[in-house]
Amino acid sequence: MNGPGTAVRVTPSRGRADEWAVVLAAAGIPHWVRHRLDGWALLVPPDDAATALQALATYDQENAGEPVAGEAVPPRPWTVTGAVVALLLLGFFAITGPRAAGSGWFANGSADAERIVAGQWWRTITALTLHADPPHALANAVAVAGLLTAVCWELGPGLGLWLVLLSGVGGNALTALAHGGDHVSVGASTAVFGAVGVLAALRIGAPVGARSGARRWWVVIAAGLALLALLGTAAHADLLAHLFGLLVGGGLGAIGVLARRRPVPGWGQGVLMLASAVAVAAAWGLAS
Repeated sequence: MNGPGTAVRVTPSRGRADEWAVVLAAAGIPHWVRHRLDGWALLVPPDDAATALQALATYDQENAGEPVAGEAVPPRPWTVTGAVVALLLLGFFAITGPRAAGSGWFANGSADAERIVAGQWWRTITALTLHADPPHALANAVAVAGLLTAVCWELGPGLGLWLVLLSGVGGNALTALAHGGDHVSVGASTAVFGAVGVLAALRIGAPVGARSGARRWWVVIAAGLALLALLGTAAHADLLAHLFGLLVGGGLGAIGVLARRRPVPGWGQGVLMLASAVAVAAAWGLAS
């Protein structure tokens, strides 16, 4: 059909106009698309305008949260937090050296389950900054650079860093409680899996349209567990700590879901970044 008609929608995107046309076709409403100076117009006979508008409004409500083709999507905040933390981990390893060298850093800061249960809670933090050997340090640094950056893209650099740090601390604390004694571990991998848990929670808690398949929440959980099986069960890996980090991260991710709806302002992000740095420094102060 072509000729005079009433424009019910106008968009700069031909793809978006065709999408609306499909909606009207499904509703049996005559329509046609025409390119005008103001964009692509979806037109209908004047008598069908009210019905067409109602059909399109219902479609919009059912697909709320989906990105609109041809329209700008708000960019994720640019951040180098993950890369900075990764470099700090490598730099700190250059200071402490490997565990086999018998450095005092490991004696004072490793996640010794017996001592953590006895009250030396700061070891849950300091252990995240220690690594057994160069491959261990490099692998965790690479993982931190990628996963922490992904979390910070979603939540901002301060909140993202704080939640990942808390995930690692919580995972180490639960591991110590589970073992009770005779268990010592080091490494940022507990926090790495905490980041995976946070990202999984953010995916599950995303608006229906934004996650395209909201009912398949189990796919996200399965993906997290598969990653745990692939990366967290290697030789000498602390599987229990990785699992607890993943679970704590998933729980803390609920905070991230709420924060994504009401983002933390810039000053708040700065406060949380400072709090993370102070927490690590204070933990090492108590360990010395």
